[in-house]
Amino acid sequence: MSILSVQNVNKRFGGLKALDNVNLEVEEGTVHAIIGPNGAGKSTLLNCFIGKLEPDTGSVTFANKSLLGIKPYEINQLGVSRVFQTPEIFADLSLVDNVMIPAFAKRDGAFKVNWWNTVGDEKDIRAKAMDMLQDLGLADKSSEIAGQLSRGDKRRLELAMCLVQDPQLLLLDEPTAGMARADTNNTIDLLKTISKRNITMVVIEHDMHVVFSLADKISVLAQGTVIAEDVPQNIKGNAKVQEAYLGGAHL
Repeated sequence: MSILSVQNVNKRFGGLKALDNVNLEVEEGTVHAIIGPNGAGKSTLLNCFIGKLEPDTGSVTFANKSLLGIKPYEINQLGVSRVFQTPEIFADLSLVDNVMIPAFAKRDGAFKVNWWNTVGDEKDIRAKAMDMLQDLGLADKSSEIAGQLSRGDKRRLELAMCLVQDPQLLLLDEPTAGMARADTNNTIDLLKTISKRNITMVVIEHDMHVVFSLADKISVLAQGTVIAEDVPQNIKGNAKVQEAYLGGAHL
């Protein structure tokens, strides 16, 4: 059963056609990777999922609800969370405060300035934030300032900030970008654990080690269109994919 459906999506920027009649179905409970050469349209497509861009034509639906024409925080409240290529955290705040903020957003909607007047009284939110930090191995650093974390721990913190909102769909944009191999492998293991919670994941990633370690299905974009979609073992031998990647150098 599809939880995310993309139908006939087109997007132009002036004379450049960034997305060309893209169709995509993401099945509930799976890890679906989107790969492709630089400039293939991956980030444009992802931005159509989260309300940053509006397609010129076509539809994007999550759990049978349109994601078009609504605000990013409303998409978030529907159950869609995103992990950015560069971890987006509140660098000057503690880890527990970082996780509490999206928990309040999930509960209350758009950001409200009076949150900070009630943070100390919201024991249930704080407890949930601490539980999430515990799950991701960061509980012992809960009072530390987030900006002092390593890149791998910043990624864990950002995942905690997403997961505390109880998402049904997690969108990950280059989740291992800039990581050393050890941190990359730790992140792969963490994402495998998260997928067991029946959270559907869409992963955009250049590192094929990550893609083939995680994905149940792979869609390949090239020049704004889907040129192949299949299980990982079939994508490796696909002639169109190898041509798009200059003879398969990236696979």
